[in-house]
Amino acid sequence: MHVLARRHVRLLRHRARRAVRLRSLVRTSEVAIVLLATVTGALVGVLAWAMGAMAGALHLLLFGIAPQMRLSATAFIPSWRLLLVPALGGLALYGMNRLLRRWRPKSPVDPIEANALHGGRMSLSDAAVVGAQTILSNGVGASVGLEAGYAQAGGGLASRLGRLVALRRGDLRVLVGAGTAGAIGAAFDAPLTGAFYAFELVIGTYSIGSLFPVVASAVAATLVARLLQAGTYAVESVAPTVVDTELYPLALLVGALSGLAAIALMRGVALTELALTRAIPSAALRLMLGGLCVGGLAMVSTVALSAGHGALHLAFITETPARLLLLLIVVKSLASMVSVASGFRGGLFFASLLIGALGGKLFAGIMALIAPPGPDALVMSLVGMSAFGAAVIGAPLAMTFLALETTGSLAVAGLVLAAVAVAGLIVRRLFGYSFATWRFHLRGEAIRSAHDIGWINDLTAGRLMRRDPRTVPASMDLAAFRKAVPLGAATQVVLLDEGGRYAGIASVAEAHAAPPETGTVGALARLRDRVLLPRTNARDAMAIFEAAEAEALAVVDGPGRRVLGLLTEAHLLRRYGEEVEKRRREESGIAPG
Repeated sequence: MHVLARRHVRLLRHRARRAVRLRSLVRTSEVAIVLLATVTGALVGVLAWAMGAMAGALHLLLFGIAPQMRLSATAFIPSWRLLLVPALGGLALYGMNRLLRRWRPKSPVDPIEANALHGGRMSLSDAAVVGAQTILSNGVGASVGLEAGYAQAGGGLASRLGRLVALRRGDLRVLVGAGTAGAIGAAFDAPLTGAFYAFELVIGTYSIGSLFPVVASAVAATLVARLLQAGTYAVESVAPTVVDTELYPLALLVGALSGLAAIALMRGVALTELALTRAIPSAALRLMLGGLCVGGLAMVSTVALSAGHGALHLAFITETPARLLLLLIVVKSLASMVSVASGFRGGLFFASLLIGALGGKLFAGIMALIAPPGPDALVMSLVGMSAFGAAVIGAPLAMTFLALETTGSLAVAGLVLAAVAVAGLIVRRLFGYSFATWRFHLRGEAIRSAHDIGWINDLTAGRLMRRDPRTVPASMDLAAFRKAVPLGAATQVVLLDEGGRYAGIASVAEAHAAPPETGTVGALARLRDRVLLPRTNARDAMAIFEAAEAEALAVVDGPGRRVLGLLTEAHLLRRYGEEVEKRRREESGIAPG
């Protein structure tokens, strides 16, 4: 028995040493991180295929459509299915949420929030929760896409793998972006779109260091999805290889209109959600009513259902009268607003592409009436799709590459680039948020991008303070103070009142230079009302130092004003500068020296 026990212990030690060597290799090797990102992308490709297949199976089962049909392009679905399935699906989602809340009471952290606030730390449990919610929401016909579930799955898997090998904060953030790139690339059969979605939305910046793992993951995931014949959200279109330069002013106008319309849609979602919450306090009733509304809109046109992949394909290949196009835009916009506002889980990524494509086609039809024969309707559809998508999602380059990968036309990509730039500028100046960051804003989170601000919140006065400051009673006689604290023993001392609470700060040099009639050291007290709390972050602390014009501030526990430590401005600035330089090196892809 003892021999077997010793062998078992040796085996465990050998495995532990091997795990440590593996972690050390990955942490110090750029090639190893790229390989890890490639493995992540391959796994994410399988997840994207599985999620798309499950949502498609729900469409076949619940709506009775043919296997080769897309829900939003189906010509006829019985009215009872259109009304009952989304409404009962809302109740089913409410029941699922109740069960999930018992198991996972915290709100899921998405990739943007994780990279901005938590250094890339995500949970696979959150990925399972969001994935189940989005599959059910999309499967019962709510006007939302699966991209939120894809991104959550990709980011959560990447974060788990990165933490298993103990990646540094900067590398973990890049790997989370790589996982998300793989998810979007696999979903749209567009690796460049996935890569730049990650750069613009999840990592928050582009660098040479992040390029290789992100591209590796996006390509691996796309190839795996192709092998599995996922075809989840693949957008197919044939566009001209040459376009007239006269189309550029029209593309700029489409971009401007898309930006304004996107702001209206995002504000509409927020206002609809506020109105529903006030009018219907019950979450179950809100979901059921939201499902009924979507079903009612689907009776006008099935374009209201699900993400709208089939409808987008039809928008590219069919001729549609202007009045019908306007009706379809209104139906899809209302269905998307109601779906998100009532509580269905999913994103507006694909819905924004469909609304933009319909809007671009409507613009072409109006221009044809004003100045026949008008611009190419297909080209304007692609421009509108990309511009509106960029305005809502906040990823102009990702939308440009989506148009390029969709059409293979560099000429059309040039038009798209001009349009998305105008749309993005208008949203940035007039609104300031993408849809994702607007939702964070409504929740009270100060997040405008995935740029890493979490380290600032971690760099608090409680972490930086000196925990053993020199303290003396404020009532101490000045002569006694000079004996107890000679020159050179300290620069600043913290004064305490009779109850041991903070009473100010006194300069040792000033106390030794004060005239005898000063009396007690408390007469020299400064900064009686200027203190820091342990949770005050570095940026806020610097503002307090500047306003107080102080060299040092006490850190107290709150209303009790019990002194916890002392923080000097010089130490705060030095540590803040070190952290800024560290983040700069990480974002630039410079290896730590």
